[in-house]
Amino acid sequence: MTDLYIGMMSGTSLDGVDAALVHFDDAGRPQPLADHVVPYPAEVKSAVLALQPRGHDELHRAETLANRLAEIYAQAARELLQKSGRRAEDIRAIACHGQTVRHAPHDGYTVQIGNMAKLAELTGIDVIADFRSRDVAAGGHGAPLVPAFQQSAFSSPDEKRVILNIGGISNIARLHDGQEAIGFDCGPGNMLMDAWCLRHTGQPFDDDGRWAAGGAVHPPLLAAMLAEPYLTQPPPKSTGRDLFDDEWLAGKLAALSSAPSTQDVQATLLAFSARSIADSILEHCSGNQAVYACGGGARNGALMAEISRLLPGQQVSAIEALGLPAQLIEAIAFAWLGWRFDHRQAGNLPSVTGAQGPRVLGALYPR
Repeated sequence: MTDLYIGMMSGTSLDGVDAALVHFDDAGRPQPLADHVVPYPAEVKSAVLALQPRGHDELHRAETLANRLAEIYAQAARELLQKSGRRAEDIRAIACHGQTVRHAPHDGYTVQIGNMAKLAELTGIDVIADFRSRDVAAGGHGAPLVPAFQQSAFSSPDEKRVILNIGGISNIARLHDGQEAIGFDCGPGNMLMDAWCLRHTGQPFDDDGRWAAGGAVHPPLLAAMLAEPYLTQPPPKSTGRDLFDDEWLAGKLAALSSAPSTQDVQATLLAFSARSIADSILEHCSGNQAVYACGGGARNGALMAEISRLLPGQQVSAIEALGLPAQLIEAIAFAWLGWRFDHRQAGNLPSVTGAQGPRVLGALYPR
């Protein structure tokens, strides 16, 4: 059996598909060999956003989008193979997260779409997908799943550390030797900032946080955001666009007695993301020494500086310091989950997701 896997992640940021070609040794340790990104076309991003709320003709729209996503995932696999000089027959499996359109573990389900049978047909490669459902069936949130990989890859007996992922949603994994690993979604990472930036500047994201840095935090708006009940719920917990969407922000703005400028809103959104992250670490990771950040937010200098300011005495840096590229952690993690599935090893951490116990995650779509 070859130990080459392609991991694919398309997350809440909706910027596209991250694909990583990963080799695993006998112990499941990853070695990334190549990577590739396929951006989402505007119409695909719009179609995903349109499925977040309940609406008319959902089934048809979801299945049509799932077919389109399979084509994008197949493109990512094909171009990654070309870049790496590999053939389809060299690859054990594609481990594909799919695109989350509804996350409702409190109702017993989470939905990631993407026609995985079509992906197997288009690529001629086994596909492993549907990683979250088994954890939900076992009473868990089905999220976050990446902390299980992070525990395997980044634990240290010499340093109390937190792995911070700042994607559309931010989440943390506490890796303290001698303590049970915990992890949970803190709140919005880039998601609200990206949406506000696109609406008011036409840019898909605030490059290095420069626009936010030129504004001023609006205290009443920040206080209203920090009053969100989700933030004080005990873990295990997970969240997404089902809560932190444009309507959520619009409601906070509408309740203000005076409207801040658009740039000040951006500054406040950045402060909110930083506070929800820092508060989570301070409350649940006592004695932590270092924070290693991955995801798109790790490239936002203003955001990273604010997180560092809120965590005095803790080293805050990008996860490259631990030997893996920040932008590929989730894609590598899902490749790892595919490897775990093939070896019938559990892929969840019950202490993180709240599941009744360890479970093998995934479903196979043979080539």
